[in-house]
Amino acid sequence: MEIEKYVTLIGAANLDIQGFTREKLISRDSNPGKIRICPGGVSRNIADNLSKLKVKTRLISAIGEDISGNRILDECARVGINTEDCLVPGDMDSSIYMAIMDDEGDMALALSDMTILNQISVEYIKGKKDILDGSGIIEMDTCLSEEVIDYVLSNYRNVYVDPVSVTKAGKIKDNIGKVHTLKLNRLEAEYLSGTEIKDETDLEKTSSGFIEKGVNRVFITLGAEGVYYMEGESTGSFRPPEDPEKEIRIINATGAGDAFMAGIIYCSLKGYSIEETARFAAAASVIALSGMDTVSPLMSIENISNIIQEKFTC
Repeated sequence: MEIEKYVTLIGAANLDIQGFTREKLISRDSNPGKIRICPGGVSRNIADNLSKLKVKTRLISAIGEDISGNRILDECARVGINTEDCLVPGDMDSSIYMAIMDDEGDMALALSDMTILNQISVEYIKGKKDILDGSGIIEMDTCLSEEVIDYVLSNYRNVYVDPVSVTKAGKIKDNIGKVHTLKLNRLEAEYLSGTEIKDETDLEKTSSGFIEKGVNRVFITLGAEGVYYMEGESTGSFRPPEDPEKEIRIINATGAGDAFMAGIIYCSLKGYSIEETARFAAAASVIALSGMDTVSPLMSIENISNIIQEKFTC
């Protein structure tokens, strides 16, 4: 069944520059490797994944009138992301994200320049009221200003948030109870809750704390350990079977969280249970992990179903 409702995504749209190596990185030296350039940014990535899952998307971001911006907009158009509501100031550079991946496919170091996103003001967001009012779901990342984040959370009740990083997570700390669905990793969960997470008891305590403050659903991603989830009385964890023949080879971990959030949003629109959502979103992240691009060209409902069948079934 086709999904009629569209999703509005508010946040970062970057050009990603990523370096990969098969050898141990040597600090303060030139390392041989492979460099790829592709569109990125948390909200843009989620929109891209959703478009590949046949969900209508509208992106609200700030994109420069430069070569990088042209590439971002061209790629959005190619995959079907509506960018009519993006701000394009002519005198600023587009956001750039630069990352070096280690020999295990995880991020060793990254730098980001997202200065242009400061151009998105509360007044600009107010001007998009009709778009936001008509959204089935609003996704927002924390690359935006704290004022914009506060405004969106204070005026809409269907907002899904990815804190992006521990540094940026502080922007939602005071308003976390206004978030509908919160997707975060272990470090972000520890920071926002003030609780060290060592085991499943700590995961339950941390998630309960978010729920008690007003969050409807919580997903805490745990890397190779899977994901812990909670919605009301429904709580649990999902971890792929430990089978050497089904081992997941990690090529690039950069876009896994964005794919996971896209999976959550897709399942929410389809009315899946939280258990089904966790499994589906985890499968989406596996597809992201297995390719070099931030958003895998292999992302599809069919391939997610295949991952669940081949990797997650005992």
